[in-house]
Amino acid sequence: MRSREIGLLTQAVMVQATIDVNAMTSAHKVQLADEIFVQQPSLLGSILVLPRMGVSMQQLDVPLHVLLVAFQAMKRSGHAWPLISEDVQESCLQRLTARLRFNEGLPAELADPVVEQFCEEHAERYLLAFAYGHLGEHDLLGVRSDAEKFLLLAVLNLVECVAFVGNQTSSA
Repeated sequence: MRSREIGLLTQAVMVQATIDVNAMTSAHKVQLADEIFVQQPSLLGSILVLPRMGVSMQQLDVPLHVLLVAFQAMKRSGHAWPLISEDVQESCLQRLTARLRFNEGLPAELADPVVEQFCEEHAERYLLAFAYGHLGEHDLLGVRSDAEKFLLLAVLNLVECVAFVGNQTSSA
């Protein structure tokens, strides 16, 4: 039995946020990025640092898009979102990498149900589904290089951070 049926970012909120961002001009996306800089600077920084880790400017569009959609969804949710600090990002990244390492050693018949359960029970499963879908559309789930590994971790950690603070918000 799931502890929470749906996170703060419902399917409808995620769909509308995706439509919003897809319809934005470059100037509107820059305005949204400016809002992110003011309200969630660590999230923006975690994406903008990726070129230092070998991520190309073309590849950078993928995590930037996920960030824009996630932030737009956070705005559309109608909830007040606390600041996601670097400490929150670090603790979420530690949990994420521990989970990935655990799954890495499992045979497929055991790993598949573990991954499925993780996705179904995720606090923000619609955001998680969007992130995986967007990464998959751009062929970035294969992790063929260190740059792709850092990009994937940054996107998944973004999802984990939003889920973490959202879970705190809804249980307060």
